[in-house]
Amino acid sequence: MSTAAAALAASGHPGFLSPTGVEIAFLLVGIATLGAAVVTVTTRQLVHAALWLVVALGGIAVEYLLLTAEFIAWVQVLIYVGSVVVLLLFGLMLTKAPIGRSPDADSGNRWAALAVAAAAAAALVWVVVDAFRTTWIDLDGPVQGSTKVSGEILFQHWVLPFEALSVLLLAALVGAIVLSRKNGPDNGPNDGKEQR
Repeated sequence: MSTAAAALAASGHPGFLSPTGVEIAFLLVGIATLGAAVVTVTTRQLVHAALWLVVALGGIAVEYLLLTAEFIAWVQVLIYVGSVVVLLLFGLMLTKAPIGRSPDADSGNRWAALAVAAAAAAALVWVVVDAFRTTWIDLDGPVQGSTKVSGEILFQHWVLPFEALSVLLLAALVGAIVLSRKNGPDNGPNDGKEQR
């Protein structure tokens, strides 16, 4: 055992090879969330995709709770699970989407989509690692995930992005209304022929 590992064990702090219960729960919830996200984009049943999206977004909220960021967790539940997914389900119901399997839900560009998703994930990981490589959390300061600290940071430094993200709900609502008002070729009262 090296001197650094011996010093870490003597200090009473768990190391990488001795995770705490919270870290194990974080890892397990992360794996379940990743599995739900994969099922969301691979299933051919639209309603099942929406329900698996609820599981994935709920898993992210649980991750925030495990990180002691209760405010962000409840924002995740209220905005994404409580609003966006409900609007998505309303859109599915109003457009009379098929309940069963939808063979036309697959566009045939699976490999291109997989390549784009892998590139986007690699870029996101690189940006996050590069941005927070030298950032350290002051453990003796105020709790970083508390409502007070999150609110101060959000409304002092991130007001414009926060307001820009709020447009997401409006876009989802407008999209649901537009999709519900589209008439198919045989749904409209005047389907190209004169009513006599």
